[in-house]
Amino acid sequence: MSTGTLLAIIIPIVVVIALAAVAVSLLMRRRHLRERFGPEYERTVEGSDSRLAAERELRERERRHDALEIKPLPSVSRDRYTREWSSVQEEFVDRPEDAVHDADRLVTSLMHERGYPTEGFEQQMKDLSVEHGATLEHYRAAHEVETLSTRSKATTEQLRGAMVHYRALFDELLSDGGGRARPART
Repeated sequence: MSTGTLLAIIIPIVVVIALAAVAVSLLMRRRHLRERFGPEYERTVEGSDSRLAAERELRERERRHDALEIKPLPSVSRDRYTREWSSVQEEFVDRPEDAVHDADRLVTSLMHERGYPTEGFEQQMKDLSVEHGATLEHYRAAHEVETLSTRSKATTEQLRGAMVHYRALFDELLSDGGGRARPART
């Protein structure tokens, strides 16, 4: 066989193998992102111009998150937050709007103490999405009601729902510090 014939056989085989490797790599990366971000993966893809752009955004979130110093809470802090949450829940009976605002502040404080930046809701969502993608819808829903309540437009039922949603994220953030998460309830 001549060199030209060998090259004509070998080059296409190498190209096919290289393309297969790239395809497998992309599929594995996509699977990793889906598993890591949960429902946030699809939400990001739907809100993006393309799947590749969304995946690029999610990888950027991972890089930013990896640069953060997220730390577990000491048991003393966990106990303090648990007591503060109980006070916020008790406050709900007499002052539901105030309780929702306090729940928002408490979740933000907990995020800050764990090492998450708290410079704005959208950035908080992106930072939380890396490890807490499954509970982000709770945070979004709670934040929407909290925004409504600042304009006195939230019903008591919406406020109660916001407390349940805040509790879901609160428990997840608290349990990552070494405690056990409790089911979300008010």
